[in-house]
Amino acid sequence: MELLCWCTLLLSYVQFLSAHNDFFTSIGQMTDLLYTEKDLVTSLKDYIKAEENKLEQVKRWADKLDTLTSTAIQDPEGFLGHPVNAFKLMKRLNTEWSDLESLVLSDTTDGFISNLTIQRQHFPSDEDQTGAAKALLRLQDTYRLDANTISTGDLPGVTHKSQMTVEDCYELGKIAYSEADYYHTELWMAQALKQLDQGEESTLDKVTVLDYLSYAIYQQGEIERALDYTKRLLELDPEHQRAKGNLKYFEFQLEKQKKAEEEEAEKQKERGKRETSEKKKKPKKPSFSLIPERKKYEMLCRGEGNKLTPRRQSRLFCRYYDNNHSPALVLAPVKQQDEWDRPYIVRYLDIISEEEMQRVKQLAKPRLRRATISNPITGVLETAPYRISKSAWLTGDDDPMIDVINQRIEDITGLEMDTAEELQVANYGVGGQYEPHFDFGRKDEPDAFKELGTGNRIATWLFYMSDVAAGGATVFPDVGAAVWPQKGTAVFWYNLFASGEGDYSTRHAACPVLVGNKWVSNKWIHERGQEWRRPCSLNETD
Repeated sequence: MELLCWCTLLLSYVQFLSAHNDFFTSIGQMTDLLYTEKDLVTSLKDYIKAEENKLEQVKRWADKLDTLTSTAIQDPEGFLGHPVNAFKLMKRLNTEWSDLESLVLSDTTDGFISNLTIQRQHFPSDEDQTGAAKALLRLQDTYRLDANTISTGDLPGVTHKSQMTVEDCYELGKIAYSEADYYHTELWMAQALKQLDQGEESTLDKVTVLDYLSYAIYQQGEIERALDYTKRLLELDPEHQRAKGNLKYFEFQLEKQKKAEEEEAEKQKERGKRETSEKKKKPKKPSFSLIPERKKYEMLCRGEGNKLTPRRQSRLFCRYYDNNHSPALVLAPVKQQDEWDRPYIVRYLDIISEEEMQRVKQLAKPRLRRATISNPITGVLETAPYRISKSAWLTGDDDPMIDVINQRIEDITGLEMDTAEELQVANYGVGGQYEPHFDFGRKDEPDAFKELGTGNRIATWLFYMSDVAAGGATVFPDVGAAVWPQKGTAVFWYNLFASGEGDYSTRHAACPVLVGNKWVSNKWIHERGQEWRRPCSLNETD
């Protein structure tokens, strides 16, 4: 029996540790780290207090002996002529100095070190630090933020402003450098140098920063600028061996580059193809449909991109909705609001209560695991770097409230929930995102949901369970739609046409969370059971 209890405790402990992997992928779970750090700070203060008490005792002893010895050495023989003084000298040197030695050598760190050792097993890993750094770089690119804006903490919607030190900027640059990302290496090493030039105190020196900066700039092909920074480095440290070698190499490469440019210019002149700036035409701005998906995705995340024409906008309405007099909604219709026309996306307002949202989060939080995606080839669930979040799955067995929520979705959509997937709860991490994807299985993925045996995902229902201060929109890059998080609401759309064919315009993404904490829960509804609820159509796009 004791062995069984011990195994159960050990299993629970292992599960607890496994649940705390990839901290950076869930803001909700990262909050546990704040309480861990608070506990460590309390322990650290206790240690400091113990050290201060010890030093105070040593200081009093030193002050007492300083006075005594100062008097004694003025007349050593006369002082020791007093037998009590002689006895006390023997006693001090034989006993009291040993006691002082023991006091000085006594270890007051036991409590703090013990606590630190216990808590360390729950600390973030190198992967977490790198993941958080990459998230900052991703936010910088997506929302077009300069390094100084991020470093000074001047972000939209921020309530707890936090500034980055030289060391922070340098660390970010180093992580980019380790990934051979020289563009971001330059941005953050330049920011570190700027803060050093402005007089910020730091353990880092300008030489170290300039070394990285000049090399990153060279790797991007800007030899002249790399040379300028190398010269500045050598002004600070004339004996820097790598910089001395780079100086000669950059000068050689720059001379070679200039000769090549002169030869090319001469060739163009001879052929009469050299254009003047007056003859150059301004490139036309590409239409939204021709912009690469990644660019469209980032534009929509920033609130830019395609806009509905006034004609299309005029066809979007809001209404009280009872799903054709559904018994559950006749006396209490829901507020329905059109978000987009093609694909048809609707939002339901005040559709989930504060109590329900808190309960769902409470149930999900201890179960949160790194979110997975279905491999289109194998159908196996796996983690992916383009989905930065943690998720958990909830059923009515976990709490009767989940059944109530599922029934509400069924009443509003008119679709069968028995064949739907469990309610998935997701919490996004630092810069949390989910890049463009389809919810349904395409024709080249015939086994996408074979194990479920419920057919393809016919529709998606998405609850927003938090407001997001900045970022975090759900965007549809192909059509230019952007739906912004609004706590207590839900959005709904069909992934398949009535014919069963996939609607490729529903390709969507979750934008990176710039500031805030994003909680959502979604219900993926499947084809089986909908035969009489959503009749088939012979037209492929109906």
